[in-house]
Amino acid sequence: MIQILTVIHILVTIAMIGVILIQRSEGGGLGIGGGGGSGGGMGGFMTGRSAANVLTRATAILAAIFVISSLGLTILATSGSGSKRSIMDAPVSAPTPAAPAAPAAPSAPVK
Repeated sequence: MIQILTVIHILVTIAMIGVILIQRSEGGGLGIGGGGGSGGGMGGFMTGRSAANVLTRATAILAAIFVISSLGLTILATSGSGSKRSIMDAPVSAPTPAAPAAPAAPSAPVK
């Protein structure tokens, strides 16, 4: 189940990156998807406004799927660990005393 959800998560991530990159940004950016007429992106298939609406909606849907798959992966990863406790609930063990250091061997004088 984790493998299937991971593959879906990766595909959604790649799709979201692609949709975000083809959106027309205010500063220019890649802006492949916008524009109408004969020059540019979609060749007059959709007007700039309708393309922006579709791409914005697609980004929102992909982002929601991304968040849901992230939460699902997290739940699946923690449910199989067997430990439901917090590390704050673990008993504190007493520190072990450090072993005394061995005396250093005398060094030869430097000439």
